[in-house]
Amino acid sequence: MRNHIQLADAYYRLSDEERKYGESASITNQRTIVREYCEKHGIILVEEFVDDGFSGGNFERPGFQTMLEHLKTGKANMVITKDLSRLGRDMTESSHYAERYFPEHGIRYLAPGSNFDSEEDNLMAPFQFAMNDVYLRDTSRKVKQTLNTKRNNGKYVACPPYGYRKAERTTDQLVPDENTAPVVKMIFDLAASGQSCRSIAIRLNESCVMPPLKYRVECRDNFTERGARRASDEWNYTTVKRILRNRVYLGHTLLGKSRKVSVKSKKKILVPEDEWVFTKDTHQALVSQEQFDLAAHFMGENTKANGANPAFRHSIFGGIAYCACCGAAMCSGGSVYNGEREKYWYLVCNNLTSRAQHRCAHGARIRYDDLMEVVRRDLNKLLSFDDDGIRAITESAIEQANASLGGADPATQIENIDKQTLRLKKMIERSYRDNIAGMLSDDIHGEMVKKFGVEIEELAARRKKLVEGETTAKEIRSAYGLFFDLAKKYTCVEKLDRDMLHAFIDRIEIGEKILPEGKKIAGPRTPYRQSIRIFYRFIGEVSGDNLREMQANRDREEAAHAAGM
Repeated sequence: MRNHIQLADAYYRLSDEERKYGESASITNQRTIVREYCEKHGIILVEEFVDDGFSGGNFERPGFQTMLEHLKTGKANMVITKDLSRLGRDMTESSHYAERYFPEHGIRYLAPGSNFDSEEDNLMAPFQFAMNDVYLRDTSRKVKQTLNTKRNNGKYVACPPYGYRKAERTTDQLVPDENTAPVVKMIFDLAASGQSCRSIAIRLNESCVMPPLKYRVECRDNFTERGARRASDEWNYTTVKRILRNRVYLGHTLLGKSRKVSVKSKKKILVPEDEWVFTKDTHQALVSQEQFDLAAHFMGENTKANGANPAFRHSIFGGIAYCACCGAAMCSGGSVYNGEREKYWYLVCNNLTSRAQHRCAHGARIRYDDLMEVVRRDLNKLLSFDDDGIRAITESAIEQANASLGGADPATQIENIDKQTLRLKKMIERSYRDNIAGMLSDDIHGEMVKKFGVEIEELAARRKKLVEGETTAKEIRSAYGLFFDLAKKYTCVEKLDRDMLHAFIDRIEIGEKILPEGKKIAGPRTPYRQSIRIFYRFIGEVSGDNLREMQANRDREEAAHAAGM
């Protein structure tokens, strides 16, 4: 029986593909039809929910899901859409909501354009659901065929990238956007002069340049509400990097890099590179090949520019050096010390140079040459070990790992635990026999079994850790073996380069400077202490004590050998 007061939630949906049909399919048109229907039939419209730019093949739409949550509050007892296709085009899901979910939850569903009422017999509904599903699949097939044909002919069928817009006469041709093309050119100019992606982003934000997605929302037509919610107010590292890597600015078209899993899924998967559609010289370029390559070179080197010196220095520590205080990457720069006009290069925490609200409280900073020398010396110590030294440092690492397990050899400890466990089990068996024979009361027997059981559980947990320790020892030996197999290719490092650094080292963590008491600023001659932790490939961080001990043993051996000669 229908409620006397009819309280309705209205739902409107429009996919990107349907937008081309104009006003007849628009959200505005749907809203007008539903409101007129409610007014004519005395229905109170409680709330309206919209999914603009969402396909009918997927029901995980924000507007639709929000409506379902609103219905659970009991504030509405009816759902209205313009027609069944607005609810969705997936036959199974549409039928589920219209004929099962809504009725089971006491919700009446109306689709006036399809003559559908969930409280009436709907003999034609299955055919309507099926036709909507067929429409979805057929539309998808036709769209794919059309897009593939246009791609293969060098037409640009995607949304125009930042710096371009679609030509007025044809939507398949890119032309420079007079508002944003100069920004793209400036980004490449800055990158080619050595500016980092992050510093370029900061500069654009300080100049109040509207970022790409925000520009599309505010300055272009036909942009969906979903896209508007995703629009950021600021430039960032990723946005700049994406522009610098995009070959569209060379005048080429590269499309088809991803595709949807299926018609009814929003999930996309990457397409193999040999299946991408690449067409050269399809539109006007914004940058030259030389400028693009130069920007790519500097970006690949992970270098930063010193504003006072365009001929900046390459940093080989990109992707390796990080601030120990906040975890941010260390970026390079240059400085002029006013006292002696001495030029020196340094690495500094990236969050120390960013905007105030993101600044690192104790940002690390170190002279570039100082870090080069520290890493070179540390690496040379490892490279200098012979087979005996390698075995010694490997066993030392294993001993440190074993120290957390009690110090003794894990195999010996496991053997002792097995003996203790066997003894406790025999004591439990004896307790049972004594209890049955009447030599031990039930209470004492119960306490003993409980006590011994707890001890056995503790021993089992201890044994598990020791077994893991044995595995750790094997892993340590394997890791050190891999590292020193690589090390045998080198004898002594006179000068570090990027390839060698990345071959041996995974990560370097640089702490803040600790100055002498009374000193607040470190000059070029000021002594200071600073933590530098080096994590090598395969073996991780090698204890400084281990290195010093191995080096001392080596020095003693060399001294003894020299004395005997």
